[in-house]
Order: sequence, then C-alpha cells, then structure tokens
Amino acid sequence: MIEFNDSLRAALAANLEALQRRTLALDGRRHAAVAVVVVDSDPLRHADAMLGLAGGAALLLCQRAADMSQHAGQWALPGGRVEAGETPLEAALRELDEELGIRLGPRSVIGWLDDYPTRSGYVITPVVLWGGSDPALRPADNEVLAVYRVSLQTLVDAEPRFIAIPESDRPVLQLPLDNHLIHAPTGAVLYQLRQVGLLGRTGERVDHLDQPVFAWS
Repeated sequence: MIEFNDSLRAALAANLEALQRRTLALDGRRHAAVAVVVVDSDPLRHADAMLGLAGGAALLLCQRAADMSQHAGQWALPGGRVEAGETPLEAALRELDEELGIRLGPRSVIGWLDDYPTRSGYVITPVVLWGGSDPALRPADNEVLAVYRVSLQTLVDAEPRFIAIPESDRPVLQLPLDNHLIHAPTGAVLYQLRQVGLLGRTGERVDHLDQPVFAWS
C-alpha cells in the first residue's frame, strides 16, 4: 500500500519536476484543464467508494452524470474549459470546487503533466494537486454521478493495454482499474501519472495515445 505522507508528496513533486512537460499549441482548439487530486483514504469510511485496494493514498475519479449532453456516464477527472482571462490552474481549481466542492489554492500544486489533445477539439492541461486528508466531497448532481477513490497502489499495479483499431493508426490505451477500463483522455492522464509521478519514468509521453471511437465527439 502506498502511504499518504509528506515523503509521497516530495517524491511525486520531484518526479513531476523532472518531466520536461510538453505543451501543445491550441491551433484553433479549445483549452481545458483537469485536476488530478491526491488524497488520503480511510479504508473504514470509504471501502464502498474505492477502486482497488482500500486505504493509503488515492486519487479522485468521477463518473459523469448520465444525462449530460456530451460524454455522459464516462470516467473523468474534475475539470473543464479554461475561460477567458483564466490560467489553467485557476480553471482546474474552479472546476474542482464546482464539481466536487473542494476548495484548494495554488499551494496545493504538486506538479504538472503533459498536455493531451482530444478528438473532440480540446487541449487538456492536467495539474496534480494535494487534496489533504479525507476532504469532504459535495458532488454537483448535474455533472457527477459518483466519485471514487482510486488507490495509487492499484494504479501502479494496473497493466495498461494498447490496442489497435481500424479507425486509427495510433494505439488506443485501456487502463484497467478493478472491472473498469479507463480510456484516454482520462486514462492517458492517469497513465502518465503512473509512469512519471509514481514510477519515475520521466520520459514517458501520452499525446500519441488515441481515444476509442465512442469518445471522439
């Protein structure tokens, strides 16, 4: 089990700082930001809301509401469009507050991951945040069906799959967590967190990984 402590935060920060982060020009695409929130997870209180081994450090993963106009029911990290005048960090913090009721500030930043380009016309900038010990969650009913704590140990133990599809010459990522398959873009962000942040493989890139066809629009 990966313990939630200051040493974990320091190791994550060092590994993410060593990543020569790749930023992408928008080139007509819209800009979005997502929050990868690392928290403590109490196995007694949250066993029914865990993906993988309960206890220790975890990250927050959402399932989108079933009646949303786009990507309904899909797995997602808290986040959304970067509004005019906002920085990606400001957008990620705002969306985290709006979607999960968690208010964090700039001091919570652990580090950043590579930009990821989506088939639906976005460039997503992921920021990794320290969410503290067992933060209270207030999911927005109109956006979030459920929130799960994904054990970081489970993320490390996951065996990523790279599959070919006839519609693309790029590999499609499938990240298995319990009985679920997490695809890009969310899966790409989590995969790079695994490779870079947790395993220290600071040369790992994800912008070449494709999404399944159902996520293209």
